[in-house]
Amino acid sequence: MRQIKAVFNGNFDSIENIKVSPFSRAYTFSDSVYEVLPFFNKRLIAFESHIERLKRSVDAINIILDSKKVTDEINQLLSSSDFDSGYVYYQVTRGQDLIRSHMYSDQMDVETFGYITPCSFETKKLNVMICEDTRWGRCDIKSTSLLANVLHMNNAKSLSCDEVIMHKDGILTEAGASNLFFISNGNIFTPALTNNILPGITRSILIEALLENGIKVLEGDFNYYELQKATSAWLTSSTKGMAPIENIINIEHSLNLDDSLYMSCKKIFDSKFFI
Repeated sequence: MRQIKAVFNGNFDSIENIKVSPFSRAYTFSDSVYEVLPFFNKRLIAFESHIERLKRSVDAINIILDSKKVTDEINQLLSSSDFDSGYVYYQVTRGQDLIRSHMYSDQMDVETFGYITPCSFETKKLNVMICEDTRWGRCDIKSTSLLANVLHMNNAKSLSCDEVIMHKDGILTEAGASNLFFISNGNIFTPALTNNILPGITRSILIEALLENGIKVLEGDFNYYELQKATSAWLTSSTKGMAPIENIINIEHSLNLDDSLYMSCKKIFDSKFFI
């Protein structure tokens, strides 16, 4: 088995040698944020955008971050790896308590952790299910507190699904680990960014690439029943790329994997993402 290379608080080692205290606030409170940074042909994809989002996340939870240390560690993980394509997971934690406490010390040292792993970025057709979005109210922060996502996605897994599409009071938000797009009446739609939706970097790449090719994406509030009228739908993320939805198990739909507008969008996306 190939060793996973990792870094913890500036120390590079294989993952089995990384030791984290049980009093780390990532462990006791999910008091941490993270990024997943894809790379293809040894090139980090949208690196600056991922770092900017990480900065927004740490700022939102009042963690002071050494950005140069972060970028240096990510680049060192990449340069030390023999993977051509994959992703770097990078996590920033408030630090370690002397004893578990909701109120943290202002003198705490920030913890950083990352690892690198291969990813093939193969396009996979997805089976999904619709479910109520029960997450907290700041999903725009890329927090490691993902229990609601985990419960939803494993419930979906038990029904032979790959993902979920969530809604709050009928209004579409996002998937369990992705952003949502769909086509209806020849137009492309995606839920508008709010505190209930993570501003996906791959989402942004796709919207920008389509606009450069004269294709507009309409952002707004959409009822999940509108997916019944969709001719195509897909999810975007750093590891999925642009993955088509083949089936939504709990609503009637007429999704077409060969929809011509979807195929055009996929071609444009691939030429922008995989270069």
